[in-house]
Amino acid sequence: MLPSKVVRNKAGRFVPVLLAGLILAACTGQAPQTPGADVQGPATRTSDYYLQQVQQSSDDNKADWQLLAIRALLNEGKYPQANQQFTQLPKTLSDSQSQEVQLLNAQLAISRQDVASAQSVLDKLDPSSLSKDQQARYWQLQINANQGKPSLTLLRAFIAQEPLLQGADKQKNIDATWQALTQMTPEQANSLVINADENVLQGWLDLQSVYHANRQDPDMLKAGITDWQTRYPQNPAAKMLPTALGQVQNFQQASTGKIALLLPLNGQAQVFASAIQKGFNDAKNGVLNAPPPAAEAQPTENASATPAENDANAVVSPSAIQPGDDSEQQQNQSVAPASSQSVATAPASNAEVKVYDTSAQPLPQLLAQAQQDGATLVVGPLLKNNVEQLADSQTPLNVLALNEPEKIQNRPNLCYFALSPEDEARDAAHHIWEQGKRSPLLLVPRGSLGDRVTNAFASEWQKLGGSTVLRQQFGSTGELKQGINSGAGIRLTGTPVSAPQEQPQGVTIAGLTIPAPPSDAPVQSSSGNVDATYIVSTQDELQLIKPMIAMRVSSRDNVALYASSRSFQAGSGPDFRLEMEGLQFSDIPLLTGANPGLMQQAARTFNNDYSLVRLYAMGIDAWTLANHFSEMRQLPGFQIDGNTGKLSATQDCVINRKLTWSQYRQGQIVPAN
Repeated sequence: MLPSKVVRNKAGRFVPVLLAGLILAACTGQAPQTPGADVQGPATRTSDYYLQQVQQSSDDNKADWQLLAIRALLNEGKYPQANQQFTQLPKTLSDSQSQEVQLLNAQLAISRQDVASAQSVLDKLDPSSLSKDQQARYWQLQINANQGKPSLTLLRAFIAQEPLLQGADKQKNIDATWQALTQMTPEQANSLVINADENVLQGWLDLQSVYHANRQDPDMLKAGITDWQTRYPQNPAAKMLPTALGQVQNFQQASTGKIALLLPLNGQAQVFASAIQKGFNDAKNGVLNAPPPAAEAQPTENASATPAENDANAVVSPSAIQPGDDSEQQQNQSVAPASSQSVATAPASNAEVKVYDTSAQPLPQLLAQAQQDGATLVVGPLLKNNVEQLADSQTPLNVLALNEPEKIQNRPNLCYFALSPEDEARDAAHHIWEQGKRSPLLLVPRGSLGDRVTNAFASEWQKLGGSTVLRQQFGSTGELKQGINSGAGIRLTGTPVSAPQEQPQGVTIAGLTIPAPPSDAPVQSSSGNVDATYIVSTQDELQLIKPMIAMRVSSRDNVALYASSRSFQAGSGPDFRLEMEGLQFSDIPLLTGANPGLMQQAARTFNNDYSLVRLYAMGIDAWTLANHFSEMRQLPGFQIDGNTGKLSATQDCVINRKLTWSQYRQGQIVPAN
């Protein structure tokens, strides 16, 4: 047994240690330690938190907290407060703080859409001297400085950023890289000059080639992707496929054995429905392969116009066939080009097609009847008011609507295909933008047609990066004649258009948010005079409008003139074509020589009424799209050459049409440059 004295001495030695531990614990509980400010790391707190730390911090690390506060303020879109903190930064900063200031300056410039200033700041930074978090942000700023425009610089920025990311941010990077690639044509991608050691970039370019070569065949595309993953096992996309390509692995072909065709078989729209139905049936039955009869003569330039079903202002666009529409759609007549060529199309199909009359029964009843009859796919309805009802429909059938509602609903069993003036206006915006024009004027008729065209054009123009669109409205042919007789002419001026816009969203990757510009801030400032005029008129109106423009505008002003298909009609002889010198106009490929044999066949059938030929072509393309319904809904970047345009599907499965542009030159109609 140990002596009691020894025990007491040992216990006494533990007392100071125990007391020290208790005191330390008490201090810790009373004053929790605040983590230090790391300007090279992520900023995960709110601006309020960082501003509070600024107030409480000593001079030694106050600047670090200020820089974190500025970053949080920029991410939250609080630009005035961020600027205020910038002005309060000390004049002397460490190297790491100076680098952070440059990154924040670039972020602020991009939030203001001052890309040139942002790029100038970024060019002075060496990314290898930055921390991993700063490098990810640096490359994101480079990406945003490129404004989503596909280029070699943009692809390299995505590739440099990818290894620095984790989880959802990595998937976003891969998806964005793929989106940039798919926005390039194969020719653009093949023209890129890359370095020999850029193996990751080479892999991405090869993946794009595989996609473009096989995208119309889901099975071939699946096999191509698998083979590509074997050849490039270390590529980031081989380990984590772009979301869009991941959908290919789960692709399922829809049945088209029984198709329900929903059309109005009575009333005002019957003539239009009949043209669509004939195109649909001709494509199904494979009769498009037949060459035109050898004895068929080319219609003359003075082909007589087919009278309208009701009057000269009868509606011809399906999107315009709706109660209360005051647009002045006029039936267009034109000549067909002579040709002995046959038209290559698919052979006859064994699919069963049953037609349902939307003018006889309510849409819900027709959909239920079609389902009961065993249909697996619905094509139609045609009239806009019927298409609006689809939003409330609970039908499980796949539906290819032949019109668009005011508000598109993204539903997995629903696609929209329309021939509409809005569609043409969006295509015109792209065409005019691609020709380098930046200050467009719209010359449109008064009424709903002009309003619809204006809104569609202006919205698309802003998406492309343009700013102000001007609009000038004109009245009846009689008013135009009075103007030309008085020598008033048309000045190329108008009122700015405020197109409806979706609320822009910021981009966040690697903890860095690049806010979208405010909706009321133009993306690109407008400068100079009008350099392009898009005219939506009939042929008679255009014959007055063009010389009225010439009265007030000199040819030296270099204003390009564009027109919609509304002005392209039959009976326009050489005098008209000479009067239209230089003007470009859009129309469907069938009417611009893509399928001469089919064009002659259709012109004969519809007595050179181009409005009905367009709807006939729509029926042909509706058959093609119906047989590619699954590809439209499930495969990214779906595209096919149709008779109504180069057809592609948006994420909401709205079919976009890229039209053919032609130009009047020395009395001839030639492809536009």
